[in-house]
Amino acid sequence: MIKKTLPQKVFSVVNVLIMIALCFIILFPYVNVLAVSLNDGMKAVPSGLMMVPKALTFRNYKTLLSDQAILRAIVITVGRVVSGVLLSLAVTFCASYGLTRKNLPFRKIIVLFLFIPSFISGGLIPQYVLYSNLRLLNNPLVYILPTTFTFMNFILFRTYISTIPESLEESARLDGAGEFTIMLRIFLPLCVPIIATIALFGIVYHWNDWTTTMYYMSNNKWNTLAYELKRVLKEQDRLIAMMRDAYERGDFSVVTTSTSEGLKYAQIILSSIPIIAIYPFLQRYFIQGIMVGGVKE
Repeated sequence: MIKKTLPQKVFSVVNVLIMIALCFIILFPYVNVLAVSLNDGMKAVPSGLMMVPKALTFRNYKTLLSDQAILRAIVITVGRVVSGVLLSLAVTFCASYGLTRKNLPFRKIIVLFLFIPSFISGGLIPQYVLYSNLRLLNNPLVYILPTTFTFMNFILFRTYISTIPESLEESARLDGAGEFTIMLRIFLPLCVPIIATIALFGIVYHWNDWTTTMYYMSNNKWNTLAYELKRVLKEQDRLIAMMRDAYERGDFSVVTTSTSEGLKYAQIILSSIPIIAIYPFLQRYFIQGIMVGGVKE
């Protein structure tokens, strides 16, 4: 074991202290939001910043989860994330694998054809007209189909596949493996890091996107959780209506325990928990996947 010099020890201590301070700065706002969401707003009115609730209650979360619009938005968002990410991964992986085959005719022309639109956009109005002609307005497919293929994800996939040794493919062909067998049983398992990285990008995008709902959905039955959160943060009447609905269902305690601030913060926590829960499982693949092609040997 190499013994550290005094400057190295000082650097390590200072580095640890800085990291602890940064962690505290990053976590404190989230902890404050969590504390307010769990606080009984009538028994203990929040004053200043809170680290722990002054009067613990889960009434804010019960009110949210009993609201039909919120429950429907959660189901729609989960369905959008699962179907959107899986379809995007399947299409992007197949396209990337195919366009790395050196015997594919017009390979460079196809890549150029995919590359040019990534720098040219007609803007929101032509896009709205296009979706209208494709009958995607007020259609849940508008959440999935436009993001099925993105050039950035294609480049990451294609670059990663290009780093896999050709000797593996040659050995499989000598053993009689066909194209689909090579793609699914050799390349696919080796692409787990980049698949996890792109899946994380897709999950975060689909979960947090609310502009698609705002632009292309006029029917509230297809609202996503992010859009409902935007409505709650912006519209005080939405919170009042939520509390009134709970009262009409016979949940009289909501009037005496919940506040608009508590409901607002509870939905922030509710909408952020899935991303926080998923990230640790994909984080170990993230650096390996995103740094692909960054080091040449």
